[in-house]
This record gives sequence, structure tokens and C-alpha cells, in this order.
Amino acid sequence: MLSALRLKVQQYLERDALLRNGNFVRYWISAILNDFGSYISALALPLCSALLLHATPAQMGILGAASAIPFALLALPTGVLLDRHRKLPVLLASKLVQALTLGSVPLIYWLGHLSIEWMYGVALISGCCSLVGGGAEQIFLTSLIGRDRLIEAQSKFAAVDSVARVVAPGIAGVLIQWLTAPFAVIVNALGFICSILILRNLKANDPKPEPSKQHMLRDIHDGLLFIWRTPLLRTLAWGAGIWHMLFYGFAALSVLFGTRELGMTAGLMGMAQMVGGIGVLLSSILVKPLNARYGPTGAMLTGIGLTACAFAAMPAIPANLFGSPTASAVANGLVSMVLDCGVMLFFMPYMTLRQKVTPDAYLGRMVSTMRFLTVASAPAGALLAGYLGEHLSIRAGLACVAAGGIALTLAMVFAPALRNVPEHLAPAQP
Repeated sequence: MLSALRLKVQQYLERDALLRNGNFVRYWISAILNDFGSYISALALPLCSALLLHATPAQMGILGAASAIPFALLALPTGVLLDRHRKLPVLLASKLVQALTLGSVPLIYWLGHLSIEWMYGVALISGCCSLVGGGAEQIFLTSLIGRDRLIEAQSKFAAVDSVARVVAPGIAGVLIQWLTAPFAVIVNALGFICSILILRNLKANDPKPEPSKQHMLRDIHDGLLFIWRTPLLRTLAWGAGIWHMLFYGFAALSVLFGTRELGMTAGLMGMAQMVGGIGVLLSSILVKPLNARYGPTGAMLTGIGLTACAFAAMPAIPANLFGSPTASAVANGLVSMVLDCGVMLFFMPYMTLRQKVTPDAYLGRMVSTMRFLTVASAPAGALLAGYLGEHLSIRAGLACVAAGGIALTLAMVFAPALRNVPEHLAPAQP
């Protein structure tokens, strides 16, 4: 029986070129560690603010905005710097800074000085690391495996991400109940350290670019102009920009909605997030057939539509569904499942379309410029949602997000640049 199983595994590996690539496997293992740690922090950090520091809706909005502000301020110069430097050292440095930043939360809490202002700083620095390190990761992956295998690689990441999304929140709930929320964050910090050790000697096509004679502002101008002159990238930019504004608004209020409107404990929040993780697994199963039948744009639009449905369903959950708060928690988890499935179906084809249509010389500027154009609006969404939650109600703020999601879905469906995208995209001419 074991020999038959070994034979099947060997046959599977022979058919899968990515899994025969040792460098990709190491990169994948690093992503697994980061996924598990990030999902623990994604629950632990907001609960630190909401439960321990008693943050108001407005303060939760500021917290969400702080993590997105670096994209508005630093994304454009980051793109130029990524095009002028090797990506792996940048990636490793960003992971180290993020590990130290997260590690400060339990230390400051242990010393008795944890405050909402400290959490703002953690969110701001983490946002900087996500901007720089995330951009380097996207470009490095392209050089590691090539453009043609990006959808396949994203599908593998989604499959592992789904496991992390299912398991990690449950672990987070236990750790938060056992250690308290600040100390649960240590797991994510350690994950970043392990990731650095795995990636530090990775072999990939990551040469040092030729020194640029152009001024940085000229390079930024060229990156913006390239996106403006490429209809597909231009459409993806405004669509993803509005979506990020809505999503950050939703995220600013969703934890408060669960804890204060539905009365969910940290353990129930973790269980609901575990149910939500099934959505990531569904996306990893659905992305290939959807991409084969409807193309990457069809898969992406399906994802946007699912997120709009989730935005609309969340504020409709009553506090005692069928007379039971547990039923409300289950409903919260089901909505999270739809949302997670939609997010992954949106972003896997979205990132692939961006990479395929961009020449190598513009990859760094494209990634960071697109992140500037798409995430710069996120702080406004978080702050506005926090304001609405503070002055109207948390449900009213989420309802406004839902209305925006429905309008965006319709606008993207009828966008001309997304209607006739060729199956085999070639890099556009600058």
C-alpha cells in the first residue's frame, strides 16, 4: 500500500513541473509559514484594539487607514527602487523589519504600555513592509517561474492559503484565549524569521539591474504613463482602487460588528474565520475551470461579484438568528467564506493579467504604481466607514460598503477593456 502511494506521489510530481523546481518549493514553504502567521495576526491584532484597548469605530478606522497610508505615500518611489535593485535582499529585509515590529506588541504589552497609538505605529510599519516586500515578492516570483506558470503557481498558493485560512484562525482563537491576543502575535513574528532562513540562499534569475541614468521622477512618470496608455491596466487600476476602498471600510467595521453587534467571543471569531477559510479552498478549486471557460477576466469578475454579495449579506445578519447567538456566528462564518472565495478569485487572475501585459523593464514600476493607484484610496474607505459607524451605526456603515460593491461590480462587467481580452497576452509596448 505504501509503495502504491509512493508511486502515485512520484507520478504526480513528474507531471507537475513546479513541484520539481526546488527553488519554487522553498519559496512555497516560506509562503505557507507566512500565511499561517498572518492569519493569526489578522485576528489577534484587531482584537487587541477592540477588546483590550476598547477602540471606538473611528479608532478602528484610523487603524485600518494607517496600514494603507504607505501605499499612498511611498508606492511610486518604491517601484523605481525595485526596478533598480535585486529583489531578494529587499524581500528579506522587509520580512526582518516586520518580524521585529510584530514582536514589539507582546513586549510593550508585557511592560504595561500598549496603547492604540502604538497599534497605529505597528499598522503603519507593517503597511510599509507589505508595500516594499509584497512588491518584491510579486516580481521575484515572476523571475523564479516565468509568466506562463503564474496562474498555476497562484492556484497552489491558494490551495495552501485555504488550509491556513481554515486552521490558523482556530489556532489563533485558542492562543488568544490562552496567552491573550498580544502574545499570539509572536507566532507570526517567528514565521517571518523562519521564512528569512529558508529564502536567504534561494537561486533565481535575480540579477542586479543596470544603473539607471534617469532621474527617479522621470521613471515614476514613465510608469504612470505606461499604465495610462495600456487600457487593460488602466481599467484594472480604477476597479481595484474602488474595491480596496470598500474592502478596507468593511475590514474596519467587521471585527466590531462581530464582537459588539453579534456578541461573538474571540473563540467564536476564530471559528467563524475557520469557516471562512473554506472559501479560499473553493477558490483554488474553481480558478482553473473558470479561467479555462471564461478566461481570466471572467474569473476575476466572478470574484468581484462574490465579494459584493458578502458585503451585502454581513450587515443583514441579526444579533440572535433563530434565537441563538451561535447561529449568528455561523452565518458570519458563511459570509466570510463567500468573501474569501471572492477575494481570491478576484486577485489571482488580476495579478496574472498585470504581469502578463507588462515588459520586464517595467515590472517594478508597474507593480508599485498599480499598488499606489489601487490602495491609495483605502485609507479614505477605512476612515469613512469608521465615521459612519461612529455617527450612524456599525450596520449602516457596512450597508454603505455593500451599495458600493454592487455598483462596482456592474461597472466592471460593462468596462470595454475587460470584454475582449485575448487568451494569450503579450507584454504591451511602453
